[in-house]
Amino acid sequence: MGKKPILRRCIACLEQKDKLEMIRIVKPKDEDLQIDLSGKKNGRGAYICKSEECLNKAIKSKKFEKNFEIEINKEFYDSLKEYILG
Repeated sequence: MGKKPILRRCIACLEQKDKLEMIRIVKPKDEDLQIDLSGKKNGRGAYICKSEECLNKAIKSKKFEKNFEIEINKEFYDSLKEYILG
């Protein structure tokens, strides 16, 4: 019997998917937002699908700003888009 997948909800499309299929964005205390490749960093986290469509939706509706209650610079979005597109 296999392990049950750990589900997380995308902040853009609101679909639940396996945590391993998504990207975790984390806001460690007193630091800027980071892409959490390990999925284990301390701090407030949010998940987004690995799709440009979800990223664009999240940017347009300011989902990250609302979730983390901070201003987010364009450089972070650029690095996230680069990561998603490979």
